[in-house]
Amino acid sequence: MEQLSFVDLKDKICVITGGGGVLGSSIARGLASAGVVTVILDINEEAASRLAEEIRSETGVDAFGYKADVLDRGSLEAVREKILREAGRVDILINGAGGNSPSATTRLEQITEEDLNRMDEGFFGLELDGFRKVFDLNFTGTLLPTLVFTREMATRQSGVVLNISSMNAFRPLTKIPAYSAAKASINNFTQWLAVHLAKVGVRVNAIAPGFFLTSQNRFLLLDEKTGKLTPRGEKIIASTPMGVFGDPDDLNGTVLYLLSDMSRFITGICIPVDGGYSAYGGV
Repeated sequence: MEQLSFVDLKDKICVITGGGGVLGSSIARGLASAGVVTVILDINEEAASRLAEEIRSETGVDAFGYKADVLDRGSLEAVREKILREAGRVDILINGAGGNSPSATTRLEQITEEDLNRMDEGFFGLELDGFRKVFDLNFTGTLLPTLVFTREMATRQSGVVLNISSMNAFRPLTKIPAYSAAKASINNFTQWLAVHLAKVGVRVNAIAPGFFLTSQNRFLLLDEKTGKLTPRGEKIIASTPMGVFGDPDDLNGTVLYLLSDMSRFITGICIPVDGGYSAYGGV
């Protein structure tokens, strides 16, 4: 029986979109710990470049940081050519770009009889532009990088795609309909693409983080003035059996497993990393 380890990941080239964010930067560092050469793409060029420099100095593993817009195919194709010139190939794609916005968030969790005179604070007050921006960032922002970076994988008949989904994909949360719908679409797309590319050696999976504090959701979970949990934050912790928010580094073991040969017979799945949230019925 062969020894199980992440050794097969050493020197692989991984592109990660949204790599300058809270979760993306933790994943990039986790990849570097396994010897993966990380190519960090982010709309914030400074964040991407700074993280790449930190990874190089801290680990001695090569890393690159580039600006890229996941909603602009031309931007992605230009950076792909740069990556192929400087790194030679792309072995792994992690679609990490995404997030929510107040413009696609309702103030009401539910509309009750008492709320009929303020329905614009719920679903009926959502603006299509805000909804579309959040949906596009999460779903189209996964679709376009996949189109751009997996063609060469299919040609070489080798590669791995990992999409970052969410627990919203399984059970939509109140207040954030665009984000929930987009993440559900990512799960479906993950399964579809896994089947489509299975016979040319490209695996496609996803992880579904539970509740982690990020720049996109902090305004919903923590009171800006007191730093204490909002009522929504308290409900989340009460519904998470482990009783805490996840630490970004908690994702890395599952990420490395799904990227490595240890999961070589696994494709088309989405693994929750959620502190037990998906297992808990509330009683």
